[in-house]
Amino acid sequence: MTATALLTPADEDRTPCSSPLRLVLAPLGTAPALIDGAWWPRSRDLTAELPALIAVLDPLWGRITRVTVNPTFWPVIPRKVPVHGHVVHVGWFEAEQDPHKLLLLSYTVGRWDLLVIPPDTEPATAARLMATATDPSRTLTATGLIHEGERFRTVAEEAADRDSLREAVWDSEGGHAARTPAAEVIEHVPTPVVGM
Repeated sequence: MTATALLTPADEDRTPCSSPLRLVLAPLGTAPALIDGAWWPRSRDLTAELPALIAVLDPLWGRITRVTVNPTFWPVIPRKVPVHGHVVHVGWFEAEQDPHKLLLLSYTVGRWDLLVIPPDTEPATAARLMATATDPSRTLTATGLIHEGERFRTVAEEAADRDSLREAVWDSEGGHAARTPAAEVIEHVPTPVVGM
């Protein structure tokens, strides 16, 4: 439905409102799931981030009238956010709402839940989380997806460290320098003596 544009060096200098929205939604017609998509905001400033998100979702899901978050990761939660001709009310639930989820409500259509990927997440991890969040066979909660993404990142880093260690050991034991070109090996093969 909606594609995501991952952070590029040129995007780093832009303000949140002028940067491409990093959002991916589950395909239409998929079975209901715990998460309807993933959003990767550029900051923890709801006043700056919500207008662009809601402007994209209003035509797709009906006018969004209310948003709720868990205050764990949002330092300031505005009560209202103006969005293209209407006001969206923002609320929070600490115990009742997953801290990695944004809940959006529309009077006309219903409710949607988005995984909120932390703004400082590495692009490769964020891309993996976005793909996982919109997988039709997904069954994890928002926090479950974040923890799975962290485990995957940790395993990948450990594998890269092991590969680097193996290469360092190989190099310290002669590695590349220990290789002898085939032409030199052929020159040093003794010639058989005939007639002995």
